[in-house]
Order: sequence, then C-alpha cells, then structure tokens
Amino acid sequence: MNLSPELQPVLLELATADRRNAHPAAVAPEQKELDALLGERERLASAAAAAQMAVDDMELEILRIQEDERKLKKRELDDKRQLSAETDPDRRRDLEHDRYAAKSRIADLLYELKEAHNEIAALRNNRDNHGARLDEADRKVAAARRAVEALPEKKAVDTDSLRAQLPADVLAVYEDVGAASFNGRTCNSCFLQLPAAERAEVMAVPADELPTCPNCGALLVRVEAA
Repeated sequence: MNLSPELQPVLLELATADRRNAHPAAVAPEQKELDALLGERERLASAAAAAQMAVDDMELEILRIQEDERKLKKRELDDKRQLSAETDPDRRRDLEHDRYAAKSRIADLLYELKEAHNEIAALRNNRDNHGARLDEADRKVAAARRAVEALPEKKAVDTDSLRAQLPADVLAVYEDVGAASFNGRTCNSCFLQLPAAERAEVMAVPADELPTCPNCGALLVRVEAA
C-alpha cells in the first residue's frame, strides 16, 4: 500500500484518534476523588440537617414546657389570691385542690425542663460536630474541584480533516484493518513483538509504502524506537 512518508504521520494520528474515541480514557483520578468527596459531603449534609432538626425540635419542646410552666404558675398564683378572699368551704376546697394540682404539675415540668436542657446540650454538641465535619468536607471538595479544573484540557482531534488528507484507497484498507506505529520491534496494534525475520521484512519495505503486521494485518507506520 503506497503512501508518501509525509502523509504516514497523518494516518498514524488518525488511527490514534479513532482508538481514543472508541475506547475513552478512564476517568482521571482527580475526578474520581472529587466524585467520592461529593458523595461523602451529601451524606454529611444529610446527617447535619438531621442533627439541626433534632436541636430545633428540642428547642420547641423547651419553649412549650416553659410556656406551660408560666401558665401554671399564673394559675397557682390566681388560686392563692382567690383563697385569701374566699370564705365558702366548698369553693376553698376546690381552689386548694386546683392549686395543689398546679404546683404538682409545675414540679413535673421543672424535672422535664432539666432533662430537656441536658438533652439539648448533647444534641447541640452532636450538631456542632456534624457541622465541623461538613465544613471540612467543603474544604476538601473545594480543593478537589480546583485539582480537576487544573487538569489539561483534552483537545478533540478533527478526524474528518485527517481523512480528507489521505488517499481513498489507503482509507479503504485502513477502515478494514486499522493502522498502528511500529518501533522496529513491536506492532502497537496487536502489541506483539515480531520475530527478527519478520521485523526485518517490515523494515525492508520502501519508505513510501506501508507494510502490514504479519500477525494482525494492521497497516504499520514505522517510527524511530524510543
């Protein structure tokens, strides 16, 4: 297959681009790290939100207890005032009973309030711990995002332009068998090192012709060994 030495690098570039398009490179480690951190941050954000909600609920419970205590204290004080002026025995008995019930309930509420304050202290500590972990996750995500943004941009190769530079007969064979570089030892299509005799045959083909790999049949573009 005839192809001038000037166009052989074009064929090799086309083959390389087609292989890259057919088998995209694996996701960069930096992107994998960012994806993992984003997933972890989402989990931490959910836990932090739940911790904050628990604090909010307990704060509302404390406000409810305090409001109930305030109302009962007012009720107990009203009963006391009425008792100072009440002379009817039945009415006094009812007021004494109501005052006792109010004072008893106030005592219960004070115990509940003490327990609620102890619990909210633990809940706030848990919320703060989750917040600190979320802040740290945000810092890690920001650093990982900068690392991804710093990755070199992969430029798309215009394969149509490359094809337009190559003869139709070469393209027809290329589309059938492919092409790869040959460094004097190894075919980079099948990645096999050729025996000495076959290597010699490939290298003996004139410079303006494309040899083929004896193993896989790919067109070979000879390059200098690194």
